[in-house]
Amino acid sequence: MEVDTDDDLLESTNEARSKGQPPDVTTNLPQSYQSDEPNLKKPKQTTLSAKMFRNGEYQPLLNGSDGNVSEAESADFVHLSCNHFESDPEFNEIVKKVEYAIDHNVLPQRIYEGSSGSYFCKNFENKTVAVFKPKDEEPYGILNPKWTKWLHKICCPCCFGRSCLVPNQGYLSEAGASIIDEKLDLKIVPKTRVVKLSAESFNYLAIDRVKSRTKQNLANRFPNMRFDRIGLPPKVGSFQLFVENYKDADYWLRRFESDEPLNENEAKTFQIQFERLVVLDYIIRNTDRGNDNWLIKFERLKLNGTEELFKGLNCKNASKNNSVVTESSVNIDEIKNETDSFQREPESKEEQVPQASKTSVIIKLAAIDNGLAFPFKHPDEWRAYPYHWAWLPQAKIPFSQEIKDLVLPKLSDMNFVQEICNELYEVFKKDRGFDKSTFEKQMSVMRGQILNLVQALKDNRTPLQLVQMPCVTVELTKLKHHDKHHSSLQHQHSHPSARERLDSDVQFKQSFHSRSPLFSCW
Repeated sequence: MEVDTDDDLLESTNEARSKGQPPDVTTNLPQSYQSDEPNLKKPKQTTLSAKMFRNGEYQPLLNGSDGNVSEAESADFVHLSCNHFESDPEFNEIVKKVEYAIDHNVLPQRIYEGSSGSYFCKNFENKTVAVFKPKDEEPYGILNPKWTKWLHKICCPCCFGRSCLVPNQGYLSEAGASIIDEKLDLKIVPKTRVVKLSAESFNYLAIDRVKSRTKQNLANRFPNMRFDRIGLPPKVGSFQLFVENYKDADYWLRRFESDEPLNENEAKTFQIQFERLVVLDYIIRNTDRGNDNWLIKFERLKLNGTEELFKGLNCKNASKNNSVVTESSVNIDEIKNETDSFQREPESKEEQVPQASKTSVIIKLAAIDNGLAFPFKHPDEWRAYPYHWAWLPQAKIPFSQEIKDLVLPKLSDMNFVQEICNELYEVFKKDRGFDKSTFEKQMSVMRGQILNLVQALKDNRTPLQLVQMPCVTVELTKLKHHDKHHSSLQHQHSHPSARERLDSDVQFKQSFHSRSPLFSCW
């Protein structure tokens, strides 16, 4: 039995849409499947037209088999996309490719590690491009497929959850960490946004699957019947881009101690990246940072001795007379003499280290698993939730000038800090359980963390000394009437800031948090 091709189905569907009527899937079926008697029962459709309804609502299938999804093709998705990132076309394209792959049965794959339901999202070529963490499958979500947290709740309810965190908002925390990373130009958090996806591989209630199958069966049987949505309901969650060639920090930290010790330049590069992780974790007050949930990318370029020699000579001669040394134009004796003089009379400290050693290594960090951050109060009950990087030897080295130049001018400006708060508000307020007063408490904790960080950078302290500083909260309060009048008089005699964002009737109230948790590490 032969059926029409995808192009014929697409053409007939578009013609029906242009006339304002829902597409009739029976028009392109073989004659034996069509009937002039409307009361006769038609056999179950197993052709390509039936697949249209199994995947979406009255949407034609896409032509072609490659994973490159253009803007024109995205309008014809079977998947009813509610994800639009017009300001970030590159990220938007990745999301569209994942939706395209899901519609063509390349489903997200559950990650079996961890204590929540998270998924590797793939494109049409079956390549992992992102990690999706649905809200209702978080560690304390109602549809978490992992039984460990359920057992924890049943056996030890008094210690269940983290009392300092807003429950079931980990996906917002993931997106918030990405915002702070971008604002401070840290470049260690893979880009993360809040999206909505639906797929058969996600964990759904049985009633949702039954309703979905019922609607699809009705759509197959009665093509003219309209539904608001056909298929499983979309899940809101965090969508984080996947990073390649990274390994757990614990793996590389052990190798750095024994098998592959870092030289001076490599240690300096790693220290700068490490300090960026410290800045991020401290600002968002990450309560779940171990050495197994941040990643390190470490690659050494394998250069033989001849390549290192010519690379060093090229760099030296280029700095002197802009000449390029090549293997065919230099005599072996000249190379030997040049090398001896290069080793005997270094012009500066930079020449004592071969130039190849500076460019032959790649060290990058990736801060993932930021879902247990942004508390509305400092931990003060059972556990302190320490930063595990505080026990590393890198935490005993004072902050470098590079990190000071990067973040100190920004964090010293309270208007810039308020910009961060405003951007976080735009993301957090989309949650159904959003509470503005709780959000203000979260921002008070974050401002206090920033205040401590700025002071530690100015005092040339170490990351270990930073985490030992007293906990502070900085609240934003309204001025009283007479204080407001006095402030307005002072404002008239001062030069207004060109980048003023804070209202003139607000002030900051600083308070110290003296209560310590039962099990404290500091």
